[in-house]
Amino acid sequence: MNKLVHFAPPRATTQKVAKPARLVRTNDPARTMAGIMEVAMAEFSEKGLSGARIDEIAAATKTSKRMIYYYFGSKEGLYLAVLEESYRRMRTIEGALHLEDLPPEDALRRLVGFTFDHHHGNEPYIRLVMSENMQRGQYMAQSKNIQQLNVPAIEAIRALYQRGLAQGIFRLGLDAVDIHASISALTFFNVSNQHTFGLIFKRDTQTAQAVTARRDSIIEMIVRFVRK
Repeated sequence: MNKLVHFAPPRATTQKVAKPARLVRTNDPARTMAGIMEVAMAEFSEKGLSGARIDEIAAATKTSKRMIYYYFGSKEGLYLAVLEESYRRMRTIEGALHLEDLPPEDALRRLVGFTFDHHHGNEPYIRLVMSENMQRGQYMAQSKNIQQLNVPAIEAIRALYQRGLAQGIFRLGLDAVDIHASISALTFFNVSNQHTFGLIFKRDTQTAQAVTARRDSIIEMIVRFVRK
């Protein structure tokens, strides 16, 4: 005699079965390139062109060497892109100073103060420029962009200097490029030589008080140099 076997229906459960995570792929070349350059800037500024490693940049940005080479062509191409971006950032901010809206001496003071602040707050930029000088400028020479980026900077100095001459405030015989060089030399040194200078003279040049005093001193030196 056959027995009827009754199967109980499965009991309801409140436990949810986890769904596999959905992988989202992003396709934003501009963002990817910006991220690569940000990491590369730190890598090149710390180790120079010869010491920097594409493997480390790829690992830090969670990309691949192949992707970096796809966007920038080579290690040298990435280095040059970083150089150009560094100069572009500085000149972009510099262009927003609206020096033409200020009296000539006030405009000069603002420009020198900005340059000092930029260099003081961007040591990687200083180190990159130092590194490129070690390369004797051979990679910068390949960039038309950097040369063009610096044209407005010199024109801004020339314009404020001419306004100062017209108002009888500034002295005759100065050159805009030379004024720019003097500003750069004083503000650059304060960052590039901070370690050796501090050790030699047993002085902490990076305290808030020392930085402020040095900033004021450099501004005053440049203004007195240009003033009639």
